Amino acid sequence: QVQLVDSGGGLVQAGGSLRLSCAASGRTFSSYAMGWFRQAPGKEREFVAGISLGGGIIYYVDSVKGRFTISRDNAKNTVYLQMNSLKPEDTAVYYCAAGIHLAAMRNHEYKSWGQGTQVTVSS
Repeated sequence: QVQLVDSGGGLVQAGGSLRLSCAASGRTFSSYAMGWFRQAPGKEREFVAGISLGGGIIYYVDSVKGRFTISRDNAKNTVYLQMNSLKPEDTAVYYCAAGIHLAAMRNHEYKSWGQGTQVTVSS
């Protein structure tokens, strides 16, 4: 399985921005759809954003549309999540994930995931 290391979380004021990064090991990064899911205490796991192998298909959960942008750089084996206009309800541990297909990832079917990075948005 592809190995993923995610980073970039932190504490930010509401309305601020963060960029999460996910570095993948190996030489098969471009063979996976990639995305991010988040988990917050007392809440269900939520698949936030996903991007297809070549970047041509992008998915966002409704609550982050217009605020978050997912992108990938296959040459660098890296996927990003740019998060703007952050809200306290975005507070969660964010996990980078790799999957076979975006449709499967939306159903929480992942092949691999990172260790998680904490995002905390204050009021």
